[in-house]
Amino acid sequence: MSADPTDLFAPSLVEATTRKLRNEILAGALAPGERIIEEQICQRFSISRAPVRESLRLLAQQGLVEHLPRRGARVTTWSEEDIRQLFEVRAVLERHAICAALPLDFTGDGDPLAQVRARLDDMRAAEDSADELARDDAHRAFHAAIVALAGNRQLDLTLEPILIKLQRPMAVNLRLEANLVGPGEGIRRHAALISALETNDRDVVLAAFAEHGGQRYLQFRRDVAPAAARG
Repeated sequence: MSADPTDLFAPSLVEATTRKLRNEILAGALAPGERIIEEQICQRFSISRAPVRESLRLLAQQGLVEHLPRRGARVTTWSEEDIRQLFEVRAVLERHAICAALPLDFTGDGDPLAQVRARLDDMRAAEDSADELARDDAHRAFHAAIVALAGNRQLDLTLEPILIKLQRPMAVNLRLEANLVGPGEGIRRHAALISALETNDRDVVLAAFAEHGGQRYLQFRRDVAPAAARG
């Protein structure tokens, strides 16, 4: 029996399919709770079931997809408590990374904050081009770059799935912030973190991160919506 030709390209097919589905989930094109029907994905991407199933398995490992008994796969739905806990974990990891990284060495030829500044530049560029997914990816990468300052690979690996799960809530927070305060507020808040890091003062940096407000506008929405419903 001859091998299925798609098997020869399975790794690249799986990678491409995973990336496409992940981007659709993170961009909101596939909404939380929405069923993911394998046949439809196969038709849309012109591929067989095998890479689709493997992609869904990988996305389930990342927490973006969940499999339900006898009901197939759907986009994961996060409760408010889930989101709060994920932000808490991010804050703990960032605090640990900051304490491990400081003081930063600004005396050499290189800039220890180069990667953090580059990710903020990516956020600005995506903001200017109105590319929301690129901005959200850059936002996630900004927080990953902060933790990377500690030079702890295991810490980076621990943070990665947390940030992937948080990317959509973080994106919603930025959008609400832009609507309520102004489109430049999100960039300003993240630039303020860099300014704090430049002081090399542990207390100043930790205070800046504590005030960062990673879910401030999500909380605002939760507080305002019930009041609005009551009139």
